[in-house]
Amino acid sequence: MSDRIVEEGYVSEQAPPPSQALSGLLLLACAALALAWANSPWQNSYTGVLHAEVGGWSLLHAINDGLMAVFFLLIGLEIKYEIQDGALASVRKSALPIVGALGGMVMPALVYTAVAAGTPAVPGWGIPMATDIAFALGIVALLGDRVPPGLRVFLAALAIADDIGAVIVIAVFYTPSVVTVALAATIALMGALLLLNRRGVNAVAPYLCLGALLWVAVYQSGVHASIAGVLLAFTVPSRGSHSVQARIEAALARPVNFGIVPLFALANAGVTLPADVASFATQPAVLATALGLVIGKPIGIFSAAWIAVRLRVAELPAQCTWAGLFGVAILGGIGFTMALFIAGLAFSDAAQLDAAKVGVLSGSILTGSLGALYLMRQAAPRRDAGRAGA
Repeated sequence: MSDRIVEEGYVSEQAPPPSQALSGLLLLACAALALAWANSPWQNSYTGVLHAEVGGWSLLHAINDGLMAVFFLLIGLEIKYEIQDGALASVRKSALPIVGALGGMVMPALVYTAVAAGTPAVPGWGIPMATDIAFALGIVALLGDRVPPGLRVFLAALAIADDIGAVIVIAVFYTPSVVTVALAATIALMGALLLLNRRGVNAVAPYLCLGALLWVAVYQSGVHASIAGVLLAFTVPSRGSHSVQARIEAALARPVNFGIVPLFALANAGVTLPADVASFATQPAVLATALGLVIGKPIGIFSAAWIAVRLRVAELPAQCTWAGLFGVAILGGIGFTMALFIAGLAFSDAAQLDAAKVGVLSGSILTGSLGALYLMRQAAPRRDAGRAGA
């Protein structure tokens, strides 16, 4: 997630802070550790720790259904801010990233479906749809001034926009059934939270207490419990530098970036690879996911943005070129956290889930590497020209 909070409130277009690079590196390190652990002589301890149950809940269940609701709360708060006051707050600001995000969701889903058609991997079509904001902005932070501020804001806004799409996809397409009574309780609790907001309650505790009950209701309803975090985010007061939203986001940003998200990667990226890795890599879920991220995402983002600008629906950010936007579109193919999350919802079969995870990891690492190298090459001529004119 992007670090937009300073002591006085929000800042949208500041240079990316070192913490973004650190969180991206930590995320990658935890994924690598999980993969190494799951393929080491101690692989039984990896699965044993994750699936050991306490009170009917395994550690994996607690992370994916419990802690990830906190991650989605922070995502929801960022979405709400960007819609109200940030890069999605006006038609002029939001047109390019929203159109880019739509292209970057539709094209990977089409690529995935085309590759996986007629196989058991078809349900995973939603896996390559969302950009991982922590990982992508972490790479941008490492690149520093090689990426113009306008493109940094575009990438952050695009990732937020397709997070909205991913939440909708999870709620609509990856919810197998709904329990009516629990859904009614969810609606009632949402009403109570909105009433607190309307009456000007500016204390954090009442929102968190009702939010905990909301999580239980959503969990019992059949909708994935993480959605409770997004619902809660849209009910809290958001105006003013010391609003409930600002205080919750300030409290959660680092625990989520440096705790929950890396822990999720550690718990979900561990795939035990078979001896015949080459054969495994050609499975439909692996290929469809990886190609959706590596090919579908960049083409979808760039082509949709190009069409929008040509039709004068949107305009390129200041000091940005089409070459630079294409580089950022490549980085948009980093799926990782949200992709792994959707994979867990799409597949109950362990073999399909492992194949999808390998596709996510390989596709995300490849797009991240390609995007970084491309942007570095684009920046080199500008720097050489700058030195020559000095």
